[in-house]
Amino acid sequence: MKKLFFSSIILSLILQACSEPKAATEATTVPSLPVYTVNEADAHTIKEYPAAIRGITDIEIRTQVGGTLERVYVDEGAYVTKGQLLFKINERPFREQLNITIANVNAAKAALINTQLEIDKLTPLVQNKVVSDFQLKSAQAAHQVALSNLEQAKAMVENAKIDLGYSNVHAPVSGYIGRLPKRQGSLLSPTDVEALTTVSNVSQVYVYFSLGEIDFIQFKNQNLGTTLSDKVKNLPPVTLELADKSAYQEVGKIDVVNGQFDPNTGSIMLRATFPNPQGILRSGNTGKIQLKIKHDHAILVPQEATVEVQDKVFVYALDGANKVTKKQIQIVGRSGNNYLIGDELQSGDRIVHKGFDRLQDGMQIAPETKKVLAAKTN
Repeated sequence: MKKLFFSSIILSLILQACSEPKAATEATTVPSLPVYTVNEADAHTIKEYPAAIRGITDIEIRTQVGGTLERVYVDEGAYVTKGQLLFKINERPFREQLNITIANVNAAKAALINTQLEIDKLTPLVQNKVVSDFQLKSAQAAHQVALSNLEQAKAMVENAKIDLGYSNVHAPVSGYIGRLPKRQGSLLSPTDVEALTTVSNVSQVYVYFSLGEIDFIQFKNQNLGTTLSDKVKNLPPVTLELADKSAYQEVGKIDVVNGQFDPNTGSIMLRATFPNPQGILRSGNTGKIQLKIKHDHAILVPQEATVEVQDKVFVYALDGANKVTKKQIQIVGRSGNNYLIGDELQSGDRIVHKGFDRLQDGMQIAPETKKVLAAKTN
């Protein structure tokens, strides 16, 4: 028994002696990780701005006269051509008014003839001094009044014709019909708050978006031209992202820059015009204008070499002794699979590229010898 006991103690001492160097070796093992060397490159980023889409003409169709809506000739969403009949208002009151004004014209003509007859009768009598010229002058004045009444009656006829014409509502431009809030039998008035409908010409569309002051300064500085008008003419085409994140297949051209900043928002409005041959875009659509921004000598960092914690982005930077430090970076933009960052890193700095899940500040690593990664830019 004593022999067995001593044998067990000796065996345990031997195992402990063998394991201690192994543990020490494990404790001093330095992880080998790939390292990326930060470099500078010219890059482009895409900045997106919320945009509102409007037809090149969006016209509210309103009645010019009051009355009962008798017929509706179109349906919502239909395409109409300029001059096409859209609505008909009961015309009987306007036709009767026209008849009355025509009768008034005939009466005014008869009155004018009577005043002329009176002048013709009095003229020789005045010449022969049978009557005084006062009666002739009174007849001539009455003739002028009758002439004015006739002109007024004729004007009333033309006004009645206009009102009668307004009982037929035509499309002022070609385009798509909007919502139809009024139906057959509705009582209409020129003072109605709600329009009969709208007609939108969307053969081309205007896309409105706004830039903040800093973005606008950058926008101006990176484009050629001495004046803002020159810069607008030299602007490259812009793209549009639709509400479902798909790209609109046509490119647009910025053609208008507002004259002043909005004091409430601190932004300035720009307008881009896009062709819309298929009629895909409609007035009231929304999307995002995508502007390509050029960056010279930008510092690029692969997105996969970063860690995001509570909306903050970090990298693991290496010092000369290959010890890592967790450093927050500011994202200026994205170019392909890379981040454009601020001045937190300089060209030539090294960061851990992958495998940094268990890294801690001050930990030493063994950088893997590999070719410096080239940043992919747009």
